[in-house]
Amino acid sequence: MRLHQAQVAGKNAFTGYGEGYVLINRERYERSVVVLPERLVTDWEATSFDALTAAHLETLLALEPEILLLGTGGKLRFPRAEIVAPLVRARVGYEVMDVQAACRTYNILMAEERRVAAALLLG
Repeated sequence: MRLHQAQVAGKNAFTGYGEGYVLINRERYERSVVVLPERLVTDWEATSFDALTAAHLETLLALEPEILLLGTGGKLRFPRAEIVAPLVRARVGYEVMDVQAACRTYNILMAEERRVAAALLLG
């Protein structure tokens, strides 16, 4: 699916998604990725929902997001409380959703100039 969004010059935006991939600025990514308006993390060590740990989310705190969107794959799955505990302790807002919803929500928040990060589990 292609996404239509208000273009924000020089910012990362989702331009499409499908089964097992996302398009960021029209470039295809097929493995887990973290997207911020001015930065891409393409080597995030979290490879799948089942492999997700608190340490994976704790490493994202250095990116200083205001809100973190956790895309859990093709379907919505909620991580255990101990996995999201680093976000709670740091008082970082977070939302858990499927990857497609995370892409759409990220584009809206990014266009509003929010400090948003989308951490997508594509594996």
